[in-house]
Amino acid sequence: MSEALEFLVHLLDLEAIEVNVYRGNHPKEERQRTFGGQVAAQSLMAAGRTVSRGRVHSLHSYFLRPGDPTTPILYEVDRIRDGKSFTTRRVVAIQHGRAIYNMQASFHTDEVSINHQVTMPEVPGPETIASLFDRVQGELGEVDDWFKRQNPIDQRFIGELPWSKNRSKDPHQRLWIKADGALPDDPLLHACVVTYASDMSLMDAILKPHSIQWDNDSFMGASLDHCMWFHHDLRADEWLLYDAESPIAFGGRGLARGFLFSRDGELKVSMVQEALTRIVKPGTAKG
Repeated sequence: MSEALEFLVHLLDLEAIEVNVYRGNHPKEERQRTFGGQVAAQSLMAAGRTVSRGRVHSLHSYFLRPGDPTTPILYEVDRIRDGKSFTTRRVVAIQHGRAIYNMQASFHTDEVSINHQVTMPEVPGPETIASLFDRVQGELGEVDDWFKRQNPIDQRFIGELPWSKNRSKDPHQRLWIKADGALPDDPLLHACVVTYASDMSLMDAILKPHSIQWDNDSFMGASLDHCMWFHHDLRADEWLLYDAESPIAFGGRGLARGFLFSRDGELKVSMVQEALTRIVKPGTAKG
């Protein structure tokens, strides 16, 4: 397990401070706001800590306010329902006395039923693709501090990098992802790590057709909501194909949807996210 992944596992090991109340911390790095995937993963962990049977099968959530990366987050869990087949939890993430994020998560015990799924796209294997650091260094020559940092998620982009000048303007991207090391055999932990990673690439699919850079003051982007459906048991420390596309962006919002497949072609997770795509200075970002 890399140091970055070990620290992510530590972040997900929430502190129980009262019945149904947990506290989560932040990585020691400079950010303007808390990474949305971290808040979602910690919220799911808080919900899962109160569930005695079944595995997570879906989550539906809204990002309400930017998180403060200098202040711990409190997670309040509401045990809405404990049924025979489904268990439902509501989680509110709180900072400075205000909600910054809320989630509804559902847990279910698998049943015998009908089965079908779409076919996984044919793509090169992850071992044939250079690491993200090597790709950025080879294309840009210089690597800024963001890419020099160790990341808990290994990302192998198929085709051009989403911010490359030579990229296709098709709002569709594919990459392989996995945790950078071996994880314990805890299904909830694996689901939370995948939830963390799922917020790292959907926005790229929305921005890919447009001449927009994250590091200027003409554009404001942020996750608005995030939904996931976990179809099968999965391991976050094995390669998963992340197939993402953005069918529309309009009115200051962009929509993206994604699928995670295991190497043997089993569809593990489906997800949808809407993001803020606000042009702060009109005329500075053209398609």
